[in-house]
Amino acid sequence: MHMVAVVLLGVTVLGAPPPVPLSVSGGGLLASGGAMLALEMWKTRDYLYQLAGAGMVAKLGFVAGMLIDPARAETAFWAIVLWSVVFAHAPAWFRHRRVGIPRRG
Repeated sequence: MHMVAVVLLGVTVLGAPPPVPLSVSGGGLLASGGAMLALEMWKTRDYLYQLAGAGMVAKLGFVAGMLIDPARAETAFWAIVLWSVVFAHAPAWFRHRRVGIPRRG
């Protein structure tokens, strides 16, 4: 579902006739991304303190921004694509590097 929402949003943002409204594709992307974030947080207790978790929260923020300000949606879309590619191909030592609050114990 997540990749379908990404493609639908990309098609809409890049100027093709939208198969569904921006609110539907963006809402689907937020919902599926939020579900993936919740699963990662459940699996990895300190996920939000890792670059990967913080990056996912930032991507969801960009998607929300697209829905709020559609005029800047294309810029936000490409930022999300670039961010996703970096994190998908980055080594684990980078993705799981801790940010923010230091680990206890």
